[in-house]
Amino acid sequence: MHDVTDETRAIVDLVLDYSRARLLSEDTPLDKPLPPAELTHLAGRTIDERGIGATKALGIFEHVLAPACITTDDPRYLSFIPSAPTKAAAAFDLVVSASALYGGSWLEGAGAVHAENEVLRWLAAEFGLPAGAGGVFVQGGTLGNLSALVAAREAARDRLEAAGAARPDRWRVVCSVEAHSSIASAARVMDVEVVGDDGTLRGDAVRAALDEHGDSVFAVVATAGSTNFGIVHDIASIADAVAGAGAWLHIDGAYGLAAMLSPASRHRFAGVERADSLVVDPHKWLFAPFDACALIYRDPDLGRRAHTQHAEYLDTLTETSDWSPSDFAAHLTRRPRGLPLWFSLATYGAAVYREAITGVVDLAQQIADEIERRDEFVLVRRPQLGVVVFERVGWQKADYDRWSARLLDEQHAFVTPSSHAGRTNARFAILNPRTTYEDLVGILETMR
Repeated sequence: MHDVTDETRAIVDLVLDYSRARLLSEDTPLDKPLPPAELTHLAGRTIDERGIGATKALGIFEHVLAPACITTDDPRYLSFIPSAPTKAAAAFDLVVSASALYGGSWLEGAGAVHAENEVLRWLAAEFGLPAGAGGVFVQGGTLGNLSALVAAREAARDRLEAAGAARPDRWRVVCSVEAHSSIASAARVMDVEVVGDDGTLRGDAVRAALDEHGDSVFAVVATAGSTNFGIVHDIASIADAVAGAGAWLHIDGAYGLAAMLSPASRHRFAGVERADSLVVDPHKWLFAPFDACALIYRDPDLGRRAHTQHAEYLDTLTETSDWSPSDFAAHLTRRPRGLPLWFSLATYGAAVYREAITGVVDLAQQIADEIERRDEFVLVRRPQLGVVVFERVGWQKADYDRWSARLLDEQHAFVTPSSHAGRTNARFAILNPRTTYEDLVGILETMR
């Protein structure tokens, strides 16, 4: 399996040929899931003692398994938050795997870590953080948010201990009901309480929570682009409320913070530069492959103190001041998942990223205008970024469900219903620069 032989050469050629064809395909089907029993029947048994061979295994993947996975980079994939990696980023993901790189320590992966850090410094500068800011690429926003909150609580513990104050009976984090589900998940893992208002988080609500709960609040989480609506919280007023209170300001910008790169939407993010930590997911609006979240600390040493793992076999790493990415989040083993973004940025330059994001923001405004012009629709809220939420007059949940299933079954589009305040609605999550106004209008026309 590990030697270079005629067989392994053939396997590599087979896989690279398939990958080249997929990367350069201009008509990849949207595809759709299949029931478990049907997949079992079509795929058959693939794992046995003797193996079925690379040709047969790849054939099963190409003709059975891959078509049962929805194509997330299709321009009419408009559900959840789509993915649209650049061709350079997707291609370089092959290089990362082929190169057997380890991205957990400077000792083992200095070149890869250097490249990742260049991207992190560039992002930090775009977000207005100081020159010393830095962090790590983790698997996704959930792990990024958890890691930031762990560092925030550790910093709060140190602050109270230095002041000779007692720890609270219960730690608390302040956020909004619009915060991503990963914040509540992190709170459960950390066994802390979530408090906050039931709408878009603002400074007055944060100030009230801080007054009520005092030092038990170790972090305040503002959202820079909510998943359901794409709404950016009033970060500046939140930062004002947090200033001087001792709490840590974390910005969850997993989906929306990349829009700061666009001159058209940068103004919405005033206050981000005052964050103690933030996350943004390159596998969303920075056009990198799954799975990558950039976690950036204003003071990386606070992240390092919270997350460095200690063991005898790790002493050779932890006894140095080298920048080891494993020290900055709740992980140890990691692949250098920031490299595809680095390669794409180095290849194309930042300007085309700004243009692509601006184009998506403009498209969201255009289709929102079209929805408002049509009597059969109600726009739930004007879009701030790339998420457009609307209702079809007279429709109930069952109508949306039937419509969504028909769209996918006919391979027209992938648009799943959402809801707000107990009302079912339709939602376009526009992210792919290849999505067109005509695509979106065509979907509206199917809502008869």
